[in-house]
Amino acid sequence: MNTLDTSYATILLFVESRYRVDRKRVRNTIISTLKENGVQGPVEISIALVGDRKMRELSKKYKGEDKTRNILSFPLSEGDPVVMPTDTLRLGDIVLSYPEIIREAVRDEVMVDDRVNELVEHGLLHLLGLHHE
Repeated sequence: MNTLDTSYATILLFVESRYRVDRKRVRNTIISTLKENGVQGPVEISIALVGDRKMRELSKKYKGEDKTRNILSFPLSEGDPVVMPTDTLRLGDIVLSYPEIIREAVRDEVMVDDRVNELVEHGLLHLLGLHHE
């Protein structure tokens, strides 16, 4: 696990070793999305890039669907309130399926890093409580 830390945001980033991701670009996407949505720091968010098997397992457990998907987000604001001993706003977790992202990037003829960042932004908006119609 890699921690990308700034005074504004702590980003806990887990990437399975066989996957390549531009960590700096992910961090910049998160920070710009937070600022565009008026979120004040300090903020903490967790992102994991996993394989299809792990994503299928999570999808089955949390969505009741035995299939892989490109993204799952788990906001800390859902469920029981969590009281933290610091002033850090802990938003939650985003899980991405790297193999699914590759398939989508090939299908849509876009760069894999572009698709990763698009989904990171999408997941972060979900963590902030903004959902698509």
